[in-house]
Amino acid sequence: MLSALLAGLALLVSSEGDRMTEWGGPDSTASPPVDEKLKAAVLELEAHAAGLGWDQPARLYALVDTAALIAAEPELAEQMGIAPDQDSFTAVEQESLPEASLEETLLGISWPDDVDGCAAVLERVVLPPEIEDQIPGDDAEAAAFAAAHPDRHEVRIVAAVTRAGGRHCAMRVRTHDDPFAVLDGPDLVPTLLELLATTLILDP
Repeated sequence: MLSALLAGLALLVSSEGDRMTEWGGPDSTASPPVDEKLKAAVLELEAHAAGLGWDQPARLYALVDTAALIAAEPELAEQMGIAPDQDSFTAVEQESLPEASLEETLLGISWPDDVDGCAAVLERVVLPPEIEDQIPGDDAEAAAFAAAHPDRHEVRIVAAVTRAGGRHCAMRVRTHDDPFAVLDGPDLVPTLLELLATTLILDP
């Protein structure tokens, strides 16, 4: 039921009115293999975001291999209560993000080489693809249009990528706000994943 609902929705509009991406649901071609380690990090971030409630600002995280973090920063790992044998990613939230949209912020970010991946948590309004031509060109008017549309759905998206090529997303719809209704997979929001991946490209 939930996956069928999401598969029919395509246009994501941010609270500021930016058209983040056209999204037609999961790619109809064969999906990439699931990175279980990254999936676990994404679902942990989704659960954390759910605990904070809705109407939250976008958040950005660096993902660091936990074993490497313990080796490099043992005191920090101890303070964070990280188990030494934990095969996982540790998510480190980036504080004081610019007031620009997350998409604009990502365009100006380049992570250092000791960061293994990154993740974003954001809320968006999803509209049916057939009404795209009706959306006003002005950002403020677009936001108002999306907020008032009877077929809108508010969603929370968690998207993450790694330097090794891993990708995973999780999505929760506000009207289906239940941990058992969270949809996840490696290709739910491909445009956002591509944008995150560009931040991991090291400068020559």
